[in-house]
Amino acid sequence: MKITIPKGFKIGHFNDDFTGVTVILSKGAVGGCDCRGGAPGTRETDLLRPEKAMQKINAVVLSGGSAYGLASTVGVMDWCREHGVGYKVMGKIVPIVSGAVIYDLNQKEYHFPTADFGFKACENASKPLEFGNVGVGKGATVGKIRGLKYASKSGVGAATIKVAGIIVTAVVAVNALGDVVGEKGNIIAGAKANDGSFLDTEKVLTNGEFAKLVLGTNTTIGCILTNAKIDKVEANKLASISHDGLARAIRPVHTDY
Repeated sequence: MKITIPKGFKIGHFNDDFTGVTVILSKGAVGGCDCRGGAPGTRETDLLRPEKAMQKINAVVLSGGSAYGLASTVGVMDWCREHGVGYKVMGKIVPIVSGAVIYDLNQKEYHFPTADFGFKACENASKPLEFGNVGVGKGATVGKIRGLKYASKSGVGAATIKVAGIIVTAVVAVNALGDVVGEKGNIIAGAKANDGSFLDTEKVLTNGEFAKLVLGTNTTIGCILTNAKIDKVEANKLASISHDGLARAIRPVHTDY
């Protein structure tokens, strides 16, 4: 599948060996948000609500590092300000940067994302597009019902659909408790049995055969890009219905974990 980034957007990644940041940049785009799950970590998502005055944003940051990862948004603000991108008020430039994080604090030798991560991700937005085990996806895993030992490595991915000249591209970092399933319902990444075959996380939960789970350690976050001319109400509606896609692809989804 060819990934198409609508005109006006750029995507950049930066990561070390354990965690990373993905940033979507724009000189000004209408935004919306629908935040679910048991323990979200976000920044400036209230600004995206339809009744708020701010009409456009300049960046969306997807970061590892749990709550510490929100520090990366400061670097994105710095980069935007240096490049004259942001809301201009009283002679100042205030970049409008929204963000969300995943929990990937799974390694002993772990360095939390910093503002420098965000700045470098912006610098890398001019490089050829790549997805997978990069950026926010560096430390992502799925299928953690039996713990990390039996989980599958995941990452950050994208998909594009084009209809009558309208481009819609979803960029998603999958760090879910549940399994990722294909179009026919087959598990393509998830919790594994001792022999390496895939288990069914929903069945494991039903049978009560799972490790002690920690609240707030699994998150799937993403950003939808489109060239369609929409307002904030429509952007929020698009964000809302996008969760149907998560429900089709991840089982279970929207848990407290």
